[in-house]
Amino acid sequence: MRSVGEGPAMVFWSSLLMDARMWMAQARYFSPRYRVVLINPPGHGDSEALSRAFTFAECARCVSEVLDGMGIERCTFVGNSWGGMIGGTFAAMYPTRVEAAVLMNCTASPAGLRHRLEFPLLAVVIRLLGGFRLGMVGTATRAFVGPTTERQRPEAIARIHQALAECDVDSVAWAVDSVVPKRPDQRALLAAIRAPVLVVAGEEDRTFAVVETRAMAQVIPGAEFVVMARTAHLAALENPDEVNGLIEGFLGRVR
Repeated sequence: MRSVGEGPAMVFWSSLLMDARMWMAQARYFSPRYRVVLINPPGHGDSEALSRAFTFAECARCVSEVLDGMGIERCTFVGNSWGGMIGGTFAAMYPTRVEAAVLMNCTASPAGLRHRLEFPLLAVVIRLLGGFRLGMVGTATRAFVGPTTERQRPEAIARIHQALAECDVDSVAWAVDSVVPKRPDQRALLAAIRAPVLVVAGEEDRTFAVVETRAMAQVIPGAEFVVMARTAHLAALENPDEVNGLIEGFLGRVR
């Protein structure tokens, strides 16, 4: 975890398999005016390794504890994929601590059949191979990016490959199991959110299609919904300037 800048707090939680470095473009852009807090999720980056599965409620409690430890009462929460799902959980469970939330490339629905079958197998293979080896790097990368990033954004591909190479094998397996096949149905919970929320989908997202992310926005009262063109599952990494503009514009409208 790292904190940079001064001002209203803006807290970031990354995608599964990625660490806080996926938000560096946002940290550079917002830290002159905000206190930017970059959280390494459980089992990722410099966070403690995982030795068991976890719940989304536990993740939300982690966010609350981080805020307590840093003396932050309220924040704008920004999350991608896993982070977006936890942002929804956190906003619903800790309403007094959330000024606004930006939830990108995520879902409120439980896992469908493909996710319940493919991702447990992925976790098993990662453990057997001792990490992302052979074709597994390509498989994971294709889950994150779409045709535009594959053709035009080699720096994003390189950052994904670096993150995959640095993953802790056991932690990743526990996290994959908790976030994908065993993720909860949050649709009823998210209906309790009262903070302003922007939900962002990627037009080329191969993991959570636009229709699934739109369905998440529809259960959150008053949520705004945007589809980013030429963007897949890691919007902030693939298309950082547009994401920064979306966050800036949204906060300008709701504050």
